[in-house]
Amino acid sequence: MSKITDMTKTHNWSGQKLVTADHLLFDAPREKHFMTGSEVLKEAVKRCTVDASVSYPITPQSEAAHLIGELWAEGYVGVYFRGENEFGVMSEVAGCAMAGARTITTTSGPGTLRAMENFAQWSGTRIPCQLILMARGINSPLTIQPDNLEVSYMLETGCQIWYAENVQELFDMSIAAFIVAEKPDVHVPIITVVDGFFVSHTREAVMLPADDIALFPYEPYKSPLPPIDSETPPGRFLRDPFVMKSNYISYATHASWQWEVRSAVERSRPYAKHFLNGLVHVTGEEDAEIAFVTCGTASNQAKEAHRELMKLGIKTKVIKLRTIRPFPTEELIEALEGVKNVFVPEFNVVGWLEKEVKTALYKKSDADVVGGPRVAGGMSMPAEAIIQEVMEKINPGKGA
Repeated sequence: MSKITDMTKTHNWSGQKLVTADHLLFDAPREKHFMTGSEVLKEAVKRCTVDASVSYPITPQSEAAHLIGELWAEGYVGVYFRGENEFGVMSEVAGCAMAGARTITTTSGPGTLRAMENFAQWSGTRIPCQLILMARGINSPLTIQPDNLEVSYMLETGCQIWYAENVQELFDMSIAAFIVAEKPDVHVPIITVVDGFFVSHTREAVMLPADDIALFPYEPYKSPLPPIDSETPPGRFLRDPFVMKSNYISYATHASWQWEVRSAVERSRPYAKHFLNGLVHVTGEEDAEIAFVTCGTASNQAKEAHRELMKLGIKTKVIKLRTIRPFPTEELIEALEGVKNVFVPEFNVVGWLEKEVKTALYKKSDADVVGGPRVAGGMSMPAEAIIQEVMEKINPGKGA
């Protein structure tokens, strides 16, 4: 099994050569493979010198958790164990990360909700752990199918949130996420989201670097909070939390700490911009008056609608958001210059992304924002549904 004593200055415990994130993500030669999202996550973790992973099965992330366990058996992950439930898993992740371990876990749907209290605790203790969220339905009646409503519950936890469209983005984001989260001036948890089944179980072409290289290990003593012990913050605060006392200092401390957590998320912008090659990706016609603002696999469907609308002589563009927290307000406003109508297709019934877009654009853009189409509970989003939404807006009463 892996032992930290096997680490050298040039190689980790599994014998992989240690390299920078820039080399791993941008410079190292890559070869084409054909993998599912779960399989590609295993490949990402394999190259990240991960100290600890805690798991619990729930569809559709169970396979990903299982494959990370295989990495432990193969000597690529330091510690791996199964929690008693999702709440236990996220608590144990916190313990690993506060002790100074680079830690990753995965969950989906009801597992996210069961563990909910922990996510705000993660950010409050400034741990740079990573959650891979393979989104699925949480609504009643029960469904295990693709639906990203659960992301709306995560928006105000104080965590960074990135959203991958496909298996290639999942691989690259999962590696970059550790590096950004571990920056001393950021140092808050990060949630990398993919749409369950659409990405987790879909096999796609993906370009991977060789597996004999890996990230340098996490250096916890460079963090703004040292590894936990019973006398050092945040450990002492957790043991005997002065912020629970009823006095002005405790109130001010708690309030200022919440602001600091959110400021840390904002400070991640330049790092995310570098490693993700921008917080938004824009495709389509620069002078289009119609735009689709999307994240995840809805981006792929919007691109298909864009191609079909082009055949009708209707110019559009697709603005894919790669980060949700921090929200790329400035980049979105710039991309929407000259746009009159904005459509926000989503895989949920509440339209949480539409609300985010409207908040960002309030008094900053004259574009009319249309929330839709929305599908949920496992329904697909055919390009025709998006096209119909557009035609009903620009050609009222006649539709597509």
